[in-house]
Amino acid sequence: MNISFAEISIAKPGALALVVAEGASLSGVAAELDRKTGGALKRAMKAANFTGKSGSVLEILAPHGVAASRILLLGAGKPADANATTFENAGGELVGRLERAKETAASVIVDGLKAGKLDTGDIAARVAFGAKLRSYHFDKYKTKKKDENGRVKTFAVLSKVATAARKSYATLEKIADGMFLTRDLVNEPPNVLYPAEFAKRVRTLSKVGVKVEVLGEAEMKKLGMGSLLGVGQGSIRESQLAIMRWNGGKPGDKPVAFIGKGVCFDTGGISLKPPAGMEDMKGDMGGAACVTGLMYALAARKAKVNAVGVIGIVENMPDGNAQRPGDIVTSMSGQTIEIINTDAEGRLVLADALWYTQNRFKPKFMIDLATLTGAIMVALGKEYAGLFSNDDKLSKQLAEAGEAENEKVWRMPMGPAYDKQINSQFADMKNTGGRDGGSITAAQFLQRFVNDVKWAHLDIAGTAMASPQTPINHSWGSGWGVRLLNRLVEDHYEG
Repeated sequence: MNISFAEISIAKPGALALVVAEGASLSGVAAELDRKTGGALKRAMKAANFTGKSGSVLEILAPHGVAASRILLLGAGKPADANATTFENAGGELVGRLERAKETAASVIVDGLKAGKLDTGDIAARVAFGAKLRSYHFDKYKTKKKDENGRVKTFAVLSKVATAARKSYATLEKIADGMFLTRDLVNEPPNVLYPAEFAKRVRTLSKVGVKVEVLGEAEMKKLGMGSLLGVGQGSIRESQLAIMRWNGGKPGDKPVAFIGKGVCFDTGGISLKPPAGMEDMKGDMGGAACVTGLMYALAARKAKVNAVGVIGIVENMPDGNAQRPGDIVTSMSGQTIEIINTDAEGRLVLADALWYTQNRFKPKFMIDLATLTGAIMVALGKEYAGLFSNDDKLSKQLAEAGEAENEKVWRMPMGPAYDKQINSQFADMKNTGGRDGGSITAAQFLQRFVNDVKWAHLDIAGTAMASPQTPINHSWGSGWGVRLLNRLVEDHYEG
């Protein structure tokens, strides 16, 4: 979808939309449009009892007196309650309605609106951002019922501050592109996106200035990554470790680091999962996908920060060489791990990735993302990601960024009592602490590999895939986490 910004005009063909505040009378451009249509807007508003509540839409078909094929009023709610999400949702809802109506061209007018710290240019940019996010489709494998003709191809955002809006949108567009990359990776089938192919796609980030290294199994074996390698030893696909570096900050300044779980397909291994729903395990690399999309976004918008992304990419398969319950492996840290359940594999991948990251890069902080436990969905559903951390300040920053970007996190408890649950009779630790507190004991396991580095773990099992449909996302893979972490960096860590 081609998004443009221009001065206000009501002469454009196609669909024409206006964003209106709740309870506001028609004025300015809206009043002019009402006059042009012979009072059609006021009559329709009265008949439908439309007041401009947030999320409400009023549609007027084939209005007389204008070139537009339809006019839509998009409710933005009360100015005091409106925020960036309000206007993103308005843009997304508009695109969704127009696609159902087979409209290919649309214009949306943003005029005279206020919302907290957002000025008109910011509001216009957020409408465009929401429209772009909703325009995403993943149907590359469909040979039938693929209707490109019903898609919105041109989307013009009209305001009196088109230049400012265009500038504000430029950064948001890069974030959307990073989210689209993340969605693409999560949506791909596992026979297409296996570890080597994932690493190949990571290498394409060099086009935006990201330095990429990829370690194969021989290199990881030399480093002593027995924890990660154990997960992939049952697969014919070679495991990979991809390292992404963006150096946009001051030379020598410590980087911020993001680590992702990249299990391209998770059968559970010898501890085989039930068949029902196993196809969803193509999304078990959602954490690695997010880190990849984030690194793209940071580089594409030229973020003034040094950032590192490290992702462990494996397949967890149950062949004759697969890891067994009862095996003991040695991690890169030298700590030994008793394998109790081969389906508790993501933490084994992250253990070596975390140790490698803190050992090599000495970062300011590490944040790992993983579709790690079903237990987190029992606790939080699909509305929040679970946050576990050893640092209050970092946790607060993440929570605030999540509220601002509507990618919310909820901090969960940690402590010695939970940590005892993963003590092993035969090794330094075991890879699962049992059913009770499952997401917490998984986090306690990861904490044993971060040393004294500030660290946060985001369990995104409920938010990265099979996500609820929203005005800005109808994709199975949501792209969750890119904008959250970009906001964290933007607000607190750019020089």
